[in-house]
Amino acid sequence: MSSKLPVQHRPRSFWPDFTELFAGLPAWPSMHPVFDNHIIRVEDEMTEDNYQVRAELPGIDPEKDVDITVRDGVLTIKAERSEKKESNGRSEFSYGSFVRSVTLPSGADEDGIKAGYDKGILTVTVPVSAVKSAEKHVAIEPAK
Repeated sequence: MSSKLPVQHRPRSFWPDFTELFAGLPAWPSMHPVFDNHIIRVEDEMTEDNYQVRAELPGIDPEKDVDITVRDGVLTIKAERSEKKESNGRSEFSYGSFVRSVTLPSGADEDGIKAGYDKGILTVTVPVSAVKSAEKHVAIEPAK
């Protein structure tokens, strides 16, 4: 089944995400904004009738810790994972606030968005109607 909508694919780089290169280094407070690893990993896909975003959110209670919003054609997923202070052992988990925003395709039905969570994966489905993007010429008015 092929899509009638234009799909923009981002080429996958041979190199890992820039933040992955520094994931094992200590978290220096002054460098935290530059090398922030509190981003939600996503994959997206356009089907014939839907735009679907899948986000990795393991260990999160979706009813309490996840907030999904849509504004001006941008879908934003926010999540929070609280650190357990009971352990004296090592932890390589990431805690705190996580956020990811994606621009919705043209023709997205913001009122029809649905979300589900299963086995650590949040799936957000956005209905998309076929939009014909015809080329439009704009007339240039002479200076007055």
